[in-house]
Amino acid sequence: MPVVRGKNIEVLYSPEVIAARNREMADEIVRGPHKDLLVISILKGSFIFAADLIRAMHAAGLAPEVEFITLSSYGTGTESKGVRITKDIDSDVHGRDVLLIDDILESGRTLRFAKDLLLERGARNVTIAVLLDKREKRRVDLEADYVGFECPDHFVVGYGMDVAYAFRELPFVGVVTGDAQ
Repeated sequence: MPVVRGKNIEVLYSPEVIAARNREMADEIVRGPHKDLLVISILKGSFIFAADLIRAMHAAGLAPEVEFITLSSYGTGTESKGVRITKDIDSDVHGRDVLLIDDILESGRTLRFAKDLLLERGARNVTIAVLLDKREKRRVDLEADYVGFECPDHFVVGYGMDVAYAFRELPFVGVVTGDAQ
């Protein structure tokens, strides 16, 4: 079990398993809608997944444009009451196919907000790719079109996902299980 910053990390998805799934997802995306494709990565957690998936898409024959949006959930305590844009995209989405990439689909509020926003702005089609799907956490009616892995109900770190800005650099997805001895 890896030890990082004095914490034991249980590996859920190894770098090799993630890379293989990214290639499979890229092949799936090639078969989907991609007229004048714009890929939008939702920051911050998706940055590593998005980079790897976009490179896999390139290897599979796609040449999308790439943008970034930063969204923030807000509310009291641990319950999100809404979503706001903290950094918007620069591109016009009107008439384009858009692929949203996010690290994890839990409640669905953030991705629902992003998808609705892009459709309101005139996107022809909006699909969603996520590395992890936690269906039991869903609070809105939303499903991803492309899913890397069904994720157990654990707080996960690594591969871009963090706890207090730590563990993003890990090349795998894991769970902090406690202090190292």
